[in-house]
Amino acid sequence: MGESNKLIFASGPLSGTSAPCASRMSVTTKSPLTCAIGIALSGGYFPVELKFAGYDVLIIEGKSEEPMYIWIKDDKVSIRKADKLWGMNTLDTQIVLKQELNEQAARIACIGPAGENLSKMAAIINERRAFGRKGVGAVMGSKNLKAIAIRGTNEFSVANPEAFKKARSVMLGAMKESPVLYSEFSKLGTPMVVEATSAMGMFPSENYRTTGEKSYVENLGVASSIERTSGNEHCYGCPVGCTQLKIARGSSKYVGAMSDPEYETYYSFGSQTGVQDHDSIIYADHLCDKYGLDTMSVGVTIGFAMELFENGLLTLEDTNGMELKFGNHQVMTDLITEIAFRREGIGQLLCDGTKVLAEKIDQGCEKYVMHVKGLEFPAYDPRGAKAHGLNFVTAYTGADHNRGYAPQEIFGAPIPKPYDRFTPEGKGWLTKWNQDVRCATADCPTMCGFLIDMALPHIAEENTAAMVSSVTGLSLTKEDVYKVRERVNNLAKTFNITAGFTRADDTFPERILTEPIKEGASKGHYVSQDELNMMLDDYYEARNWTKEGIPTLEKLTELGLEDVAQMLSKLGKL
Repeated sequence: MGESNKLIFASGPLSGTSAPCASRMSVTTKSPLTCAIGIALSGGYFPVELKFAGYDVLIIEGKSEEPMYIWIKDDKVSIRKADKLWGMNTLDTQIVLKQELNEQAARIACIGPAGENLSKMAAIINERRAFGRKGVGAVMGSKNLKAIAIRGTNEFSVANPEAFKKARSVMLGAMKESPVLYSEFSKLGTPMVVEATSAMGMFPSENYRTTGEKSYVENLGVASSIERTSGNEHCYGCPVGCTQLKIARGSSKYVGAMSDPEYETYYSFGSQTGVQDHDSIIYADHLCDKYGLDTMSVGVTIGFAMELFENGLLTLEDTNGMELKFGNHQVMTDLITEIAFRREGIGQLLCDGTKVLAEKIDQGCEKYVMHVKGLEFPAYDPRGAKAHGLNFVTAYTGADHNRGYAPQEIFGAPIPKPYDRFTPEGKGWLTKWNQDVRCATADCPTMCGFLIDMALPHIAEENTAAMVSSVTGLSLTKEDVYKVRERVNNLAKTFNITAGFTRADDTFPERILTEPIKEGASKGHYVSQDELNMMLDDYYEARNWTKEGIPTLEKLTELGLEDVAQMLSKLGKL
């Protein structure tokens, strides 16, 4: 979180066009949570507003001496005092800032108390959407930057309208032909995955110690979700509208709370903490949006703390008298406020995630911690899907399902071919393929990854080349798209090598390597050290990296990255 760390807001070449599902933006920085590259993605309307104002990328560096916000209205950019906004939650910040600017149509990305207090799990919130993971909100807070407000009124044109119309028509046709995109995903959103992974015996439970042993479908599945759905929201230019707005309807203190929890939040504040109370999850999600926190890292950290408490490694004195037991939803929701404000005792212990908490407690608690490179686990037990898990290990951001999602294992997708989710054979190549495809067809253009998985897997690279070419005037081929995806993953890997990461960091927590799943459809499965070594060797070979996971001179030269090769050579890595 030093002053030299850059915070980069970047929309892709398709953002701002009428391409469906393309209102996406990445925020990239060196993550304070992992010390590796940190990238967080978000949709909504903020990404296209930047394009309508006339900008592709916004790079923020340095640090203000006092709280400030950035106001961009077309070609006018100003930096203004934010002392009146400092301390506000994200929801109030957006309301007050629009009033101050007298611009209700402005789109705003801001931090809440968690980012101001430099929690390494802090997110950046735009409307109710989050640039959630890797602590990007803490980087924004370290710069004393409260918010970025944008209003763009410029027209956006494409280089070749006819070619764009044709490519867009192909995309829309594939979306209509998808058997799940409109019939299921549009109506249910990502929460529908709770039932899919539960049936596979890999919906993680109680800090991964009881995966497959308990069912959360009745209380957190589709039927319970539909009961609380009050409508849905669309990102700019998206005909799908997968975001499902939920209202807590019980008789508890949570009644009336509204949020849009995704599948990962049903895991992090549900099964990960042993909580079956649906309304408390809606409320927990609302609090994280309000305070500016990543629901995934926060929930996993709370679940980890609950196991520590039940094993006597955290005491009532440590927890401010709270009973951190699995299933205690009232304590779970109370802890979110403690974390956001870094309150003494338990708030200070938990505010920087599982890796830091494990270091603070020590006493052998490392065997219970669920992270890779400091990034908390997503909602897929890797013992039940080997390629999906290998991506956690090898993704340049840490345990990040979005860098190389494996639909072949999770949904039985036949592209590039069917795979047995339990076998380690061939999973190195498949993981590379998934990471590269997601990078080039979703992260870079930018495009919604859900759309790629559900509607476009058979034409993803071709359609990306056609769409980007028609918008920018470039003449890209499918092979050019392949090269882009490899360049990004090799550059990111090199960055992490210079930050001190080695093959030893490409590993699973002890629980994944030694404890088989005890019940359910994935019963008896785990990832042995020998299996992991085999998959890593396969992965590095597929990427043309060394056995230590370092890009080779041959690969870097092939990708036109000779300067990167020279840097690695000077460091003694090549």
